[in-house]
Amino acid sequence: MQAPTIRHSLDADVPAITVIYAHHVETGTASFETAAPDETEMRRRRSTLVEKRYPWLVAVLDEEVCGYAYAGPYRTRAAYRHSVEDSVYVGSSVQRRGVGRALLDTLIRDCTDRGFRQMVAIIGDSAQAASIGLHRAAGFETVGTLRNIGYKHGRWLDSVFMQLALGAGADTAPDPPCPD
Repeated sequence: MQAPTIRHSLDADVPAITVIYAHHVETGTASFETAAPDETEMRRRRSTLVEKRYPWLVAVLDEEVCGYAYAGPYRTRAAYRHSVEDSVYVGSSVQRRGVGRALLDTLIRDCTDRGFRQMVAIIGDSAQAASIGLHRAAGFETVGTLRNIGYKHGRWLDSVFMQLALGAGADTAPDPPCPD
Protein backbone atom coordinates (compact mmCIF):
# COMPACT_ATOMS: atom_id res chain seq x y z
CA MET A 1 0.00 0.00 0.00
CA GLN A 2 1.23 3.46 -0.81
CA ALA A 3 1.85 5.87 2.03
CA PRO A 4 -1.02 8.25 2.74
CA THR A 5 -0.70 11.97 2.23
CA ILE A 6 -1.13 13.75 5.56
CA ARG A 7 -2.40 17.32 5.44
CA HIS A 8 -4.34 19.81 7.54
CA SER A 9 -8.06 19.19 7.25
CA LEU A 10 -10.46 21.34 5.31
CA ASP A 11 -14.12 22.03 5.92
CA ALA A 12 -14.81 19.89 2.84
CA ASP A 13 -13.31 16.88 4.68
CA VAL A 14 -16.00 16.90 7.38
CA PRO A 15 -18.41 14.48 5.64
CA ALA A 16 -15.70 11.80 5.39
CA ILE A 17 -14.53 12.52 8.95
CA THR A 18 -18.12 12.11 10.16
CA VAL A 19 -18.47 8.70 8.46
CA ILE A 20 -15.17 7.44 9.89
CA TYR A 21 -16.04 8.56 13.40
CA ALA A 22 -19.60 7.20 13.22
CA HIS A 23 -18.24 3.74 12.49
CA HIS A 24 -16.04 3.87 15.60
CA VAL A 25 -18.86 5.20 17.80
CA GLU A 26 -21.41 2.66 16.59
CA THR A 27 -19.26 -0.47 16.46
CA GLY A 28 -16.28 0.04 18.73
CA THR A 29 -15.02 1.20 22.08
CA ALA A 30 -12.37 3.72 21.00
CA SER A 31 -14.89 6.45 21.77
CA PHE A 32 -17.16 6.46 24.79
CA GLU A 33 -19.81 8.36 22.84
CA THR A 34 -22.87 6.18 22.31
CA ALA A 35 -24.57 8.17 19.53
CA ALA A 36 -22.60 9.32 16.50
CA PRO A 37 -22.64 13.09 15.98
CA ASP A 38 -23.88 14.46 12.67
CA GLU A 39 -21.89 16.56 10.19
CA THR A 40 -23.03 19.82 11.77
CA GLU A 41 -21.65 18.78 15.15
CA MET A 42 -18.42 17.41 13.68
CA ARG A 43 -17.96 20.65 11.74
CA ARG A 44 -18.47 22.62 14.98
CA ARG A 45 -15.96 20.46 16.87
CA ARG A 46 -13.37 20.81 14.14
CA SER A 47 -13.78 24.57 13.71
CA THR A 48 -13.62 25.16 17.48
CA LEU A 49 -10.20 23.52 17.69
CA VAL A 50 -8.84 24.93 14.42
CA GLU A 51 -9.87 28.47 15.44
CA LYS A 52 -7.88 27.98 18.66
CA ARG A 53 -4.88 26.92 16.55
CA TYR A 54 -4.91 23.22 17.43
CA PRO A 55 -3.98 20.85 14.58
CA TRP A 56 -6.63 18.72 12.86
CA LEU A 57 -5.14 16.45 10.19
CA VAL A 58 -6.47 14.04 7.58
CA ALA A 59 -4.89 11.10 5.78
CA VAL A 60 -5.64 10.85 2.07
CA LEU A 61 -5.26 7.78 -0.16
CA ASP A 62 -6.43 7.75 -3.76
CA GLU A 63 -7.94 11.22 -3.24
CA GLU A 64 -10.18 9.93 -0.40
CA VAL A 65 -9.96 10.87 3.27
CA CYS A 66 -9.25 7.57 5.04
CA GLY A 67 -8.39 8.77 8.55
CA TYR A 68 -7.98 11.80 10.74
CA ALA A 69 -6.22 12.94 13.88
CA TYR A 70 -6.36 16.03 15.99
CA ALA A 71 -5.09 17.52 19.22
CA GLY A 72 -7.08 19.55 21.66
CA PRO A 73 -6.68 20.80 25.18
CA TYR A 74 -5.94 18.06 27.71
CA ARG A 75 -7.93 20.05 30.28
CA THR A 76 -9.30 23.60 30.19
CA ARG A 77 -7.65 25.07 33.29
CA ALA A 78 -4.76 27.43 32.57
CA ALA A 79 -1.99 25.32 34.10
CA TYR A 80 -2.68 22.59 31.50
CA ARG A 81 -2.27 24.93 28.50
CA HIS A 82 1.04 23.37 27.42
CA SER A 83 -0.47 19.88 27.23
CA VAL A 84 -2.67 18.37 24.55
CA GLU A 85 -4.79 15.24 24.17
CA ASP A 86 -4.60 13.40 20.87
CA SER A 87 -7.28 11.52 18.96
CA VAL A 88 -6.64 9.26 15.95
CA TYR A 89 -9.34 7.53 13.88
CA VAL A 90 -8.75 5.42 10.79
CA GLY A 91 -11.29 4.10 8.30
CA SER A 92 -12.04 0.39 8.66
CA SER A 93 -10.76 -0.44 5.15
CA VAL A 94 -7.23 0.85 5.88
CA GLN A 95 -6.65 -0.22 9.48
CA ARG A 96 -3.26 -1.81 10.26
CA ARG A 97 -1.70 -0.30 7.13
CA GLY A 98 0.31 2.52 8.66
CA VAL A 99 -2.31 5.26 8.27
CA GLY A 100 -2.70 5.74 12.03
CA ARG A 101 1.06 5.88 12.54
CA ALA A 102 1.51 8.43 9.74
CA LEU A 103 -1.23 10.59 11.29
CA LEU A 104 0.13 10.30 14.84
CA ASP A 105 3.75 10.99 13.82
CA THR A 106 2.65 14.12 11.95
CA LEU A 107 0.43 15.23 14.83
CA ILE A 108 3.32 14.84 17.29
CA ARG A 109 5.62 16.95 15.08
CA ASP A 110 2.93 19.58 14.57
CA CYS A 111 2.20 19.87 18.29
CA THR A 112 5.91 20.01 19.12
CA ASP A 113 6.38 22.79 16.54
CA ARG A 114 3.50 24.70 18.17
CA GLY A 115 5.32 24.62 21.52
CA PHE A 116 3.24 22.05 23.37
CA ARG A 117 5.21 20.05 25.95
CA GLN A 118 3.10 16.99 26.76
CA MET A 119 0.72 14.83 24.74
CA VAL A 120 -1.78 12.60 26.49
CA ALA A 121 -3.69 9.72 24.91
CA ILE A 122 -6.80 8.56 26.70
CA ILE A 123 -7.60 5.25 25.09
CA GLY A 124 -11.09 3.90 25.53
CA ASP A 125 -10.90 0.26 26.62
CA SER A 126 -7.77 -1.54 27.76
CA ALA A 127 -8.57 -4.17 25.09
CA GLN A 128 -7.75 -1.62 22.34
CA ALA A 129 -4.45 -3.35 21.58
CA ALA A 130 -4.02 -1.61 18.22
CA SER A 131 -4.36 1.88 19.67
CA ILE A 132 -2.18 1.10 22.67
CA GLY A 133 0.42 -0.45 20.37
CA LEU A 134 0.29 2.55 18.00
CA HIS A 135 0.94 4.96 20.84
CA ARG A 136 3.64 2.77 22.41
CA ALA A 137 5.43 2.54 19.03
CA ALA A 138 5.37 6.35 18.84
CA GLY A 139 7.09 6.61 22.23
CA PHE A 140 4.15 6.99 24.61
CA GLU A 141 4.32 5.36 28.03
CA THR A 142 1.35 3.97 29.92
CA VAL A 143 0.87 6.12 33.01
CA GLY A 144 -2.35 4.70 34.40
CA THR A 145 -5.63 2.92 33.87
CA LEU A 146 -9.06 3.82 35.16
CA ARG A 147 -10.81 0.48 35.62
CA ASN A 148 -14.45 -0.02 34.61
CA ILE A 149 -15.01 3.71 34.11
CA GLY A 150 -17.39 3.53 31.12
CA TYR A 151 -20.22 1.24 30.05
CA LYS A 152 -20.88 0.61 26.37
CA HIS A 153 -22.03 -2.28 24.19
CA GLY A 154 -23.12 -4.22 27.26
CA ARG A 155 -19.84 -4.21 29.13
CA TRP A 156 -17.66 -2.13 31.44
CA LEU A 157 -14.65 -0.46 29.83
CA ASP A 158 -11.36 0.86 31.15
CA SER A 159 -9.60 4.05 30.07
CA VAL A 160 -5.86 3.75 29.51
CA PHE A 161 -3.78 6.90 29.97
CA MET A 162 -0.57 7.21 27.96
CA GLN A 163 1.81 10.18 27.82
CA LEU A 164 4.58 11.49 25.60
CA ALA A 165 6.91 14.42 26.33
CA LEU A 166 7.14 16.82 23.39
CA GLY A 167 10.25 18.83 22.64
CA ALA A 168 11.98 19.69 25.91
CA GLY A 169 9.06 18.23 27.86
CA ALA A 170 9.39 19.20 31.51
CA ASP A 171 13.16 19.80 31.32
CA THR A 172 12.72 23.56 30.91
CA ALA A 173 10.06 26.16 31.53
CA PRO A 174 7.66 26.72 28.63
CA ASP A 175 8.17 29.64 26.29
CA PRO A 176 6.79 32.07 27.21
CA PRO A 177 7.12 31.18 30.88
CA CYS A 178 3.88 30.47 32.72
CA PRO A 179 2.82 33.10 35.19
CA ASP A 180 2.42 31.78 38.72
